[in-house]
Amino acid sequence: MTAGITDAFVDRLSQRAQEAEELRQLPAATVAELVDSGFFDLLKPRQYGGQQAEFAAIFDPVRRMAHGCAATAWTAAFYTLHNWMLALFDERAQSEGFGSRPFLASAPLAPTGRGVAVDGGVRLSGRWSWATGVMDGNWTIVGALCGPPEHVDAIYPALALVPAGDIRIVDVWQTDGMRATGSNDLVIEDAFVPEHRLVKVSDIYGGTAPGAQLYDAAVYRWPLVPALALVAAMPALGAAERVTAIFAERLHERVLAYEGGRQKDRPAAQARLAEARVRLRALHGLLSGTVEGIEQILTAKQRVPRAVRADARLAAAHIVRESRAVITALLEASGASAHFLSNPLQRAKRDVDVLSGHVVFDYDVSRELAGALAIGVKISPIAMV
Repeated sequence: MTAGITDAFVDRLSQRAQEAEELRQLPAATVAELVDSGFFDLLKPRQYGGQQAEFAAIFDPVRRMAHGCAATAWTAAFYTLHNWMLALFDERAQSEGFGSRPFLASAPLAPTGRGVAVDGGVRLSGRWSWATGVMDGNWTIVGALCGPPEHVDAIYPALALVPAGDIRIVDVWQTDGMRATGSNDLVIEDAFVPEHRLVKVSDIYGGTAPGAQLYDAAVYRWPLVPALALVAAMPALGAAERVTAIFAERLHERVLAYEGGRQKDRPAAQARLAEARVRLRALHGLLSGTVEGIEQILTAKQRVPRAVRADARLAAAHIVRESRAVITALLEASGASAHFLSNPLQRAKRDVDVLSGHVVFDYDVSRELAGALAIGVKISPIAMV
């Protein structure tokens, strides 16, 4: 058992995967079990009843949950990650957010909202897409450009913590994969956000947010982009592992049509399985090395350099790219029956195809940023690293 995520729970996620797809959000039983497991408290500060575990503790349970349902693993991962994000805000905001038990927040971070400065905070309006978990959320964390409209140079990107009562959900989540995430749009119209519920994106990116100063724990000094990217890559890795296991099981049973022989006796099928296994082992090594490098910097009480952050983003993008390639290669050799809606192989492929479209996994951009910073070339100050 890891953070309350048992093998039996993963099996139940698999049994509910079709229901979750049809609901286009997590089944109530899944949310209840996740709350009871303590998984959402994994990265929450101890003073609010959390476990305050090391950041790396989140990776394995998310990966394992994806053996049952990648979309559920993604949603659960982001709920837990957003508990960690709340711990980066001002202490007053934390008291408000963690006062909700559990704290379940969506967090569409693109700055598609506008926060106009007023006395004591901002008046916030906007529309945000990709709000994973919004259907069961009691809060949201959104990105916005904040500051006085008459002084353009004073405008800054920030994250704003907003209660669910101030948002309106727009049902747009009609997709061919990741349907259970319920990632609909949300709208906020002229809501007042007090200053203590705002945090600058530059501080979040750099690991210097208020919470990083409040707690003497390396977990709250992790920079946002590596944290988000590596956690979000785990559902893809877990899905690829599950597809590989199913493929191995099917080799023993599958008789090739019009040939009569068992697929397990075909060298090509054996080679595909072996290649998938070694590619996944390599991804575990990449993940471990990336996390260890960041932890060493944080343990030394140093800021994580942009070049290291870019390398971590690229590592996450590579994990997703390779996981997707493993799934594709194994489905190519699984026959047409793999595409029945009752078959978990096709669901894994659809889910990973969709999640790979997240902006943080853009392989071209990730390589460009990591390559540029490796040789000292200047990049945009607002680049996602």
